[in-house]
Amino acid sequence: MTGQARYTAAAAVLAIFALLSAVLSVYARHESRKQFAELQQLTAERDELEVEWGKLQLEQSTQSNLSHVEELARKRIGMRTPDMTEVEVVIQ
Repeated sequence: MTGQARYTAAAAVLAIFALLSAVLSVYARHESRKQFAELQQLTAERDELEVEWGKLQLEQSTQSNLSHVEELARKRIGMRTPDMTEVEVVIQ
């Protein structure tokens, strides 16, 4: 193989490697952007779930509050505090 042929073959190999490097660089950038978009979407979803969790904790706190339970008992099933005449003391 002559010097010119070796030079041409080496230049062709280098050109192929440069093209391959460029294609891989574009692919890596595309994957990076795609993963960043997914990260943004998951972060937004996490934030929404945290807000919902806070609302559920507040609701649980409200519903377990004794005055809330008493209010529901009065409204829904008509419970009331008995008059003194209706109270019987049982002594054993």
